[in-house]
Amino acid sequence: MDSPMCLIENVDGELRVVPEAIKYLHGLNQDVVVVAVVGLYRTGKSYLMNKLAGKKKGFALGATVQSKTKGIWMWCVPHPVKRDHTMVLLDTEGLGDVEKGDTKNDAWIFSLAILLSSTLVYNSRGTIDNQAVENLQYVTELTDRIKVKSSSAASSCDDEEEDMQYVQFFPDFVWAVRDFTLRLEIDGRNVTEDEYLEHSLDIKKGNNKKSMMYNLPRECIRKYFPSRKCFVFTSPTNPDKMSRLDSMDESELCGDFLKVADNFCSYIFKQSRVKTVNRGHNVTGRMLGHLVNTYVLTIASGAVPCLENAVLAMAQIENQAAVDEGLAVYQKGMEEVKALFPVDMGQLSAHHLRSDHQATQVFISRSFKDENGDFLKALAEAISKHYADLRIQNEVTSEKKCKDFLEMLSVPISQKITAGIYATPGGYEVYCNHHDNLVAQYRAEPNKGVRAEEILDRFLRDKNLEKSSILQADKRLTENEKKIFEEKERTAVLEQERKAAVEKQAELERTLEDDRKTKDDKLKQMEEKMKEHLKQQELDFSRALECKMKEQKDLLEKGHKEKADLMRQEIEEFKKSQKTENQGGNFLETTILPIVRVGLDAVSSFFQYKLLKKTVL
Repeated sequence: MDSPMCLIENVDGELRVVPEAIKYLHGLNQDVVVVAVVGLYRTGKSYLMNKLAGKKKGFALGATVQSKTKGIWMWCVPHPVKRDHTMVLLDTEGLGDVEKGDTKNDAWIFSLAILLSSTLVYNSRGTIDNQAVENLQYVTELTDRIKVKSSSAASSCDDEEEDMQYVQFFPDFVWAVRDFTLRLEIDGRNVTEDEYLEHSLDIKKGNNKKSMMYNLPRECIRKYFPSRKCFVFTSPTNPDKMSRLDSMDESELCGDFLKVADNFCSYIFKQSRVKTVNRGHNVTGRMLGHLVNTYVLTIASGAVPCLENAVLAMAQIENQAAVDEGLAVYQKGMEEVKALFPVDMGQLSAHHLRSDHQATQVFISRSFKDENGDFLKALAEAISKHYADLRIQNEVTSEKKCKDFLEMLSVPISQKITAGIYATPGGYEVYCNHHDNLVAQYRAEPNKGVRAEEILDRFLRDKNLEKSSILQADKRLTENEKKIFEEKERTAVLEQERKAAVEKQAELERTLEDDRKTKDDKLKQMEEKMKEHLKQQELDFSRALECKMKEQKDLLEKGHKEKADLMRQEIEEFKKSQKTENQGGNFLETTILPIVRVGLDAVSSFFQYKLLKKTVL
């Protein structure tokens, strides 16, 4: 993407997606790291985004008191550190624009930035004083603007448990303080930028109204964003040069400002996580597009965006697309062997197993939240149907080739019959020699396919009357010799019938074995993915738990024993809910995989029934 494009328009207070931007995201299959910047208007947010993009120009900077960015703008660039990842930069409309004067609209912009990002940068100017914290009033409204669980699920969990769920879903928080002129010093002691932020977020003791109003935004920031980082920037240049900031060479900018800007970018590049949903499932650009659509449509309808519902809606779209993509991979993989028809069952089976494995890999990598295996079952059904069609095509091609070849080999014998060559004494022996030579030539012919013995069996049966007539007409042979030859012929016919039956049985057994192997392969791949997902869930849980325990320790050290005790109870409830929710590998082994296995068994049973019915007929 050469330059930013508008992702979400804000027209007269109404938010709506830009189709061209969604189309671009839908074509982006890489995992995304989403960095969104929010803050008051005219505080230099766009400059930071351009810096992250490695460009001087891109997001509109503006040089007047008017806000330049409206809605949410997006710039997708290759991630400078994570290979095969895309960094999605979201520059949001400035909050508190006096020309707009719509705090509700501002709250939705802020909420969307949280819902879409994996790192949220809050940009402010001056110092982190009480006014700066209060400007983050939107944090206190988050539970009214964003729901983690659907209404039915939310009713079954208490407030503490829901707060912990916010922690797992919310982005990391970075506070960028611009035009900072003070010394980083507290009570005569030099402090780091992070210590300065934490000091600014300290809460006051007391339960009076003034303390509660002071504490509320700070408690919300601490509660919902336990992972926090701070950068303080000096002014980049003299005030009279700020209007041409985007055209200035870096040598003209303040050295201290550039140093912090480089540290800021380095931190974002190295520490910002890939955007995830459903506790650990990486989000691609395509999936991000689905989320944008769902959230904006929900807001436009007057409802509150729900992470769980958005993920479920996205899962339906993605899983069906995963089925279609998997089937396309299978069909493409089978084109090679299809071009070689007719082939023997070994060749067809080998291509089928390989293509089915590749199709399942593609499906597994794209699908998520297919907890009952319904979409995996749909893929298995589609592949089974296509494989059955290919086997029929292979059989038809094999039958035609075998018949055509036998017909060609029979022409000289037919001509000799017409010429009466075999209607003389000793003619039967001559006929048998020619007939045996025909069968030998047929057997020597390669690549006849899966119907070779069956078609030969039919051919021999069809020629039985012809052979018997020549035998009976041969006056050199005695009646006893004719009986011996007849018995020999019956034995040969029965032997060929046995070979045809063996051929058909071998095909049946190979097909059923393939069915078993593909089913086991699907279960194995799904199990591996679920174990990986559980591992990621545990990492996310540990990260959230570590942050909360650090927060509790900090409260205790600063004398807020009552609040620390409440957080300890919250942490204990969180541990219990996590343990109950998945039960680790046991839940996978005892509940999820058996359900998936039953679904695949149903597909397998139906497939086997049709196969056996066809074989019997």
